[in-house]
Amino acid sequence: MILKNFVNHVRTVLPEHIELSDVDIWFQDETRIGQQGSITRVWHYCGQRPRVVRQQQFESAYLFGAFCPSNGNSVGLVLPYVNKQAMQLHMQHISKEVPEGRHAVVVMDGALWHQADLNLHNVTMLKLPPYSPELNPSEQIWQYLKQHDLSNRCFDGYDAIVDAACVAWNRLRVQLELIRSITFRAWSIVC
Repeated sequence: MILKNFVNHVRTVLPEHIELSDVDIWFQDETRIGQQGSITRVWHYCGQRPRVVRQQQFESAYLFGAFCPSNGNSVGLVLPYVNKQAMQLHMQHISKEVPEGRHAVVVMDGALWHQADLNLHNVTMLKLPPYSPELNPSEQIWQYLKQHDLSNRCFDGYDAIVDAACVAWNRLRVQLELIRSITFRAWSIVC
């Protein structure tokens, strides 16, 4: 799916003194990782059904992630909650990764904790239309991460969940070409 007139949407949220040539587009989202995690396909002997254990406990953590398709950079935080304070912390971390003289437009969904007053001097939010997760490539990043690192797992508790999320994130974030290939959208090029 394509977000029509994306450049115009970017212009409406940008501070007046920022030129489009100085803008990097980032995609941001959060995902829950926990004891009632994902079950995915597994290899097994032909003709036999594999056993995969699924936990019934409810402990979880949240992985905040932001991805820049133009250079493959990513910023992630594992936090116990999703709320405005957690989002503010994530925006501050994104701000630290934006090179001097550049401005990040962070494309995200319209969650309650995604509030415009969290914009920083070099980071501006751009909200997607309601009910359009297919426009956010971060969803495909979470799918990849869960299929390759976080599914079919049992976690002893919160610390084990955080450790697994950190290991999975650190394994992903060094794969710049993979991040670029998953998050690139032709319609998101602003200049």
